[in-house]
Amino acid sequence: MKTRSAEANWEGGLQDGRGTLRVASGAFEGKYTYQSRFEDEAGTNPEELIAAAHAGCFSMAFSGDLGKAGYKPEHIHTRAQARLEKVDGRSTITRIHLETEARVPGSNPQAFQQIAEGAKKGCPVSRALAGVEITLDAKLVAS
Repeated sequence: MKTRSAEANWEGGLQDGRGTLRVASGAFEGKYTYQSRFEDEAGTNPEELIAAAHAGCFSMAFSGDLGKAGYKPEHIHTRAQARLEKVDGRSTITRIHLETEARVPGSNPQAFQQIAEGAKKGCPVSRALAGVEITLDAKLVAS
């Protein structure tokens, strides 16, 4: 299996500093600050990147699981929301909510939901985040 990497550079104090996050492939580099993480300033933050990774991972796992069940998805769109809250005085990712819509010809709603739940539990990012509550709303879109 592959090992993937990313890096962060931070300069300054917590609230007045700034940094950049960069993935090794060069496909993404973004600026982040205390304000972009804990307030509403423009920029990225680690939780947003975790949400993006989870949405991408789930979509691929769902596609693969649908294929194993004999279905060929035409389109899967997933949105992930990572919730950051204080737990025992420390910022903690407490929940990730996945919302997915997929067009899967020939699928029935019961099989669709069962496969979606399996992908939610089995994708590598979900497994890495086992200590976080992960919820899912899955919608089968008519072809």
